[in-house]
Amino acid sequence: MDRVAAARAAGASIISLSAGEPDFDTPEHVREAGIAAIRGGQTRYSQVIGLRALREAIAAKFQRENGLDVDWRHTIVGTGGKQVIFNALAATLNEGDEVIVPAPYWVSYPEIVQLCGATAVTVACGADKGFKLTPDALQAAITPRTRWLILNSPSNPTGAVYSRAELQALAEVLLAHPQVLILSDDIYEHLIFDGIAFSTMAQVEPRLRDRTLTMNGVSKAYAMTGWRIGFGAGPDWLIEAMEKLQGQQTSGASTISQYAALAALTGPQDFIGQSRRVFQRRRDDVVREINNAWGLHCEVPQGAFYVFASCEALIGCVTPTGTELATDEDVVGALLDEAGVATVHGSAFGLGPYLRIAYALDDASLGRACNAIQHFCQTLSK
Repeated sequence: MDRVAAARAAGASIISLSAGEPDFDTPEHVREAGIAAIRGGQTRYSQVIGLRALREAIAAKFQRENGLDVDWRHTIVGTGGKQVIFNALAATLNEGDEVIVPAPYWVSYPEIVQLCGATAVTVACGADKGFKLTPDALQAAITPRTRWLILNSPSNPTGAVYSRAELQALAEVLLAHPQVLILSDDIYEHLIFDGIAFSTMAQVEPRLRDRTLTMNGVSKAYAMTGWRIGFGAGPDWLIEAMEKLQGQQTSGASTISQYAALAALTGPQDFIGQSRRVFQRRRDDVVREINNAWGLHCEVPQGAFYVFASCEALIGCVTPTGTELATDEDVVGALLDEAGVATVHGSAFGLGPYLRIAYALDDASLGRACNAIQHFCQTLSK
């Protein structure tokens, strides 16, 4: 994003397919709730753990949409989903602990683990596995030091979605290892396509509920990335520890944002279905166009708003300006500098050579970006 900003500041025309956020405006009734909170004087501190009304709405959401018997007292509100994840790991990890992180992964997972003094044990989950962790791979990665497994479905960066049966198979392994906690990052829950049902670990295997933190938020489902509200539900001891940590970190999240999030969870839900339909159409268009580009190939993602395209055939090629493409990061740099299109290299997510292409952009811009990518690929030479 910094390179895109610098290029634009220098006068370049850049189409960015790198940002992981919806391009839609926050729904009007949610924006109005934020404005009403300001005008109503709701601008003071909230409880560290979040407004009770919002926590009650979060518990109701988990009950209604996920079949989880969650009491509002078992919830926490953070300044974005990232803080919820960070606090959970920081409150539980010690030096020498291990966290299993399936790769490709969201870039922050291993970094947060490292900041907490623990070790991220990455497990490669290639295209042949649908970019998903298998029970055998999970079993092989668990050691006496394993403290957490992080699961993200739908996945950033691949869009892979774990089915109920796949989660149940992983749960069978986890039941035999009671020292392992599960962090279920469900932030893209509502962006699942083709009528596929969403499942989460605590729903699939109730025997793991006392070891599972289910994390979600309003950023992706309601186009509220800048409002910075994430939330989680988990066992009492974990939520209490996270609250203590948050109390010395940021205290409560913005009250204005919390009232907006309350409106999002309790108000009309039409926006979710509308945005899902748009994203599914964009997905189909982008997958078709990327697969028509020489040297690129991608499977059809089931969720989120990313295409994870293999660029293996481009490695070793040379661009018209003489740039040799030795890595997927080189491909990303050349696409930005020579084609005016910003993507993210797959190796940043723990698996290369791939490109993560975000299609959270208007149709016209997506069309121009795909045309530019196709032209770029056609001009390469060995």
